[in-house]
Amino acid sequence: MELKDKILEAFSGKVVRKDLAFLVKGNLPVPAYVLEYLLGQYCACDDEKVIAEGMEKVKTIVSNNYVNRSQAEEIKAKIKQRGRYTIIDKISVQLNDKADQYEASFANLGINHIPVNESVVKSNDKLLSGNGVWSIVVLGYLTGDDIRIRWEIQSLKPIQIANLNINDYIAQREKFTTDEWLDLLIHTVGLNPEILNRREKFVILARLLPHIENNYNFMELGPKGTGKSHVYQEFSPYSVLVSGGDVTSARLFVKMSGNRELLGLVGYWDVVAWDEYEQKPHRAIEAKLVDIMQNYLANKSFNRGKGTYEAVASMSFVGNTKHTVPYMLKNSHLFESIPVDFLQTGAFLDRIHLYNPGWEAQVLKKNSFSKGYGLITDYMAAVLHELRNRDYSAEINKFAKFDGSLSERDHLAIRKTFSGLMKLIYPNEVFTDEEAYEIIDFAAEGRKRVKDQIYKVDETFKAEPAIFEYENLKNDTLVKVETLENLCNPGYSINFGDETSRELEGSKSANENQGTETKKEEPQLSSKYIEVRENQMGVSYKSLFADYMRSAKKMTIIDPYVRAIFQIDNLVDLIRTFVESANETEGLQIELHTFETDEKLPALIDNLDQIQDDLAKYGIEFTYAFDADHDRSINLDNGWRFILSRGIDIFEKFDRFSLSNQRQELRRCRAFSVTYLQE
Repeated sequence: MELKDKILEAFSGKVVRKDLAFLVKGNLPVPAYVLEYLLGQYCACDDEKVIAEGMEKVKTIVSNNYVNRSQAEEIKAKIKQRGRYTIIDKISVQLNDKADQYEASFANLGINHIPVNESVVKSNDKLLSGNGVWSIVVLGYLTGDDIRIRWEIQSLKPIQIANLNINDYIAQREKFTTDEWLDLLIHTVGLNPEILNRREKFVILARLLPHIENNYNFMELGPKGTGKSHVYQEFSPYSVLVSGGDVTSARLFVKMSGNRELLGLVGYWDVVAWDEYEQKPHRAIEAKLVDIMQNYLANKSFNRGKGTYEAVASMSFVGNTKHTVPYMLKNSHLFESIPVDFLQTGAFLDRIHLYNPGWEAQVLKKNSFSKGYGLITDYMAAVLHELRNRDYSAEINKFAKFDGSLSERDHLAIRKTFSGLMKLIYPNEVFTDEEAYEIIDFAAEGRKRVKDQIYKVDETFKAEPAIFEYENLKNDTLVKVETLENLCNPGYSINFGDETSRELEGSKSANENQGTETKKEEPQLSSKYIEVRENQMGVSYKSLFADYMRSAKKMTIIDPYVRAIFQIDNLVDLIRTFVESANETEGLQIELHTFETDEKLPALIDNLDQIQDDLAKYGIEFTYAFDADHDRSINLDNGWRFILSRGIDIFEKFDRFSLSNQRQELRRCRAFSVTYLQE
């Protein structure tokens, strides 16, 4: 069964084709979850006729009922003429203590001080947050004499799902494989999973952690245009996005109105996201805001006025970087773009649970957006809201015991990230050991990224360094945690403890030795096992195999998947590495064992014959056979053998017109391992 069919069957009435909201939205400044709420009423199926009819209904509703500010006066006239009219607008409510009543403001319609029933406010307290809630409102107009306020709110319904059976949602998880569930979640946030690898999917889904974990402190900095703020502005009616220039302690926490203390955004929302969280010219941050924020991130409470307040709102800090990752690692640190007021000490940064590597997310292009089926966003938002009350962190104790040098905040950060990702990906708590360790490693890496950069910002933290490693309780091995950017830029990383030297270093030393004459030493060859992470860079066939190839005269390649054009390109690159590494070129032999189906075999033979003819010009013999099965290895006649977990297909797709097309070390890798054996 295709994924689309599984989704429609498991979540009947709760799914929508994800491109529909974009088709309806046009240039309207209305969140996607508002439109998907409407689309879910009419288009929650895959029947093209029903979808087309539903689209027209939604377009009619938006055209007739959504209040565009430029048409506010026309809408007011309709309400007066008809006596009542249904509108879609962003509503805020304040208490008028002099009149002893709640009063609503309509953001787009432009009317204020409209009395609203107290029961409506009690059942929808976010109306009081000051940021507004998108709602469907039946607004009446009163005629006659001696009427002070002519507008009358006859009904008000915030746009969010009314009822949710969380156990039914969890029960559906068993119908999907993990890869299918990941793709469903990626479709749900509006992106196309087909162009993302597994690590990129984790980076995208990590943005949902503040939605699913109470008091989760999240930061993501990266290039512009990667969709960092989307899940806070467009995705959920339970989150609020505030611009960096509009953030004050009063707005976030408590503001004074006369003698009354009015709770700020953290008291009403699941997530408060600080957008454009970077240093701006001529923009200062309140000193007290830093202090209050720091205390809230650590203790889930804050002091303002006469009282101490507690809240469960998660905090997200998203902003743009100014330089590339290698530049920041070499010249400053990965926090360099955030307001300097938060960099006076490492105390604020130490409260961040996860630093999500925004530079690993792809810049959004036309093909980045989903055209498949995903869950309606207000339904998914309600699921995330409900799962905030559950805690899966205890599961980590069955798998890992972290080094004692980690602080309590380190442990808490890792556990909260682990719990959040488990709730997202394995809500039914059914997973393999390998899947559990995948989440543990991602959680620990996200916290290590925070700690590594704190050492650069505040050197006092170096007095008690944290060694990020853990004991694998399933096989009694010691696992060292490293960030991907440190693996890609080993010369600029900070590490503590007895860390093993990495096999793939060399880019920095090559630059340092440029222009100096050094005696070429014979490499020290040894049997070993290496793993390369998904999206890791700085890897090439040369760095992996060249030293072992020097004394070889024959190379035998066994890989059943040398078929597609890009795989044949990989073969040519490997042959070139062998030829350039060998002490003598004349008389080299290369033997390929692969496989192809009968109908496609003639085309592959033509391609391999071209390689054969070309190599013959240089006195190199190339032969091939179609007898490979599942094994993948490279065998040299000098006694060395390399067992390859995924053959020679180790690189992610890259653009044709890019430097990575010519230089392998600039390409992102697929996850793979190599075992080096001397026979």
